[in-house]
Amino acid sequence: MVNDIDDDFSDDLSTDSESADSTDTNIESSTLADKKAQEQAQKNVLARKKIDELMEKKRLKELLDDSEDW
Repeated sequence: MVNDIDDDFSDDLSTDSESADSTDTNIESSTLADKKAQEQAQKNVLARKKIDELMEKKRLKELLDDSEDW
């Protein structure tokens, strides 16, 4: 009977350490995912800025194009 209690105790310890490892892994994964999401958002902002610049350049070119006026 005393042996059964000791076995349960050691099982509880291994479960707790596995849970802590799992939590650490989840935090690291979450942090990595957040970092990747932030990097992607930054790339999206830069791409959007470039698109806006090109659209503005195209619009200005169309405004200055006077070939139809001649």
